[in-house]
Amino acid sequence: QVQLVESGGGLVQAGDSLRLSCAASGSTFSSSTMGWFRQAPGKEREFVATISRNGGTYYTDSVKGRFTISRDNAKNTVYLQMNSLKPEDMAVYYCAATRRTIATHGWEYDYWGQGTQVTVSS
Repeated sequence: QVQLVESGGGLVQAGDSLRLSCAASGSTFSSSTMGWFRQAPGKEREFVATISRNGGTYYTDSVKGRFTISRDNAKNTVYLQMNSLKPEDMAVYYCAATRRTIATHGWEYDYWGQGTQVTVSS
């Protein structure tokens, strides 16, 4: 069993930055692919970014060049650095883990955190 706990959300203005963290329990973190998803009110959950066990990354088009996903296996933590935030980035952000090599769909992930709210004012 893997438990994931997100932190770092908050209220910012458009153009500001935030760094989200996701702390994972268990000994399988280093072998897991980690992902970030988000869900805005009234919308479906959407993929944001993923990082493989080897450090390979992939992003949805709307965040490329602004968001960076990274991981620290020594700390069992994955991060999402979000720069140049826009009002459309406002959502609850979720961290997820999977044993798959690469995964960009929610159904491919086995474990989920509770989410952290990101609010961006214009």
